[in-house]
Amino acid sequence: VQLQASGGGLVQAGGSLRLSCAASGSTFSSLNMGWFRQAPGKEREFVAAISWSAGMTYYTDSVKGRFTISRDNAKSTVYLQMNKLKPEDTADYYCAADPRRRGGRSVYEYDYWGQGTLVTVSS
Repeated sequence: VQLQASGGGLVQAGGSLRLSCAASGSTFSSLNMGWFRQAPGKEREFVAAISWSAGMTYYTDSVKGRFTISRDNAKSTVYLQMNKLKPEDTADYYCAADPRRRGGRSVYEYDYWGQGTLVTVSS
């Protein structure tokens, strides 16, 4: 599975960005997908996940009500809509794929990773 993330950039606090992650090389509709982020000097942390059917979504508490994960299986793409961005959301954002559908909050549950896309939120 190859994953290509895009959509990062510089935005002011309170603004919005939408990240995209295009997948290839596997049956996208069979994959659980997740977004993680890593700020400088910190460990990679879970942000959001969506089940293969989009029937279940999960979020870390700090982004609930502000971020929305979604997927378009016809386009083999997962999205992360980020609203009301805060400076503490600044990080490299990574998409990841879990073909074994293990649950979704741990980095160890994902077998495939895209390159990061940098999100910078200015105050």
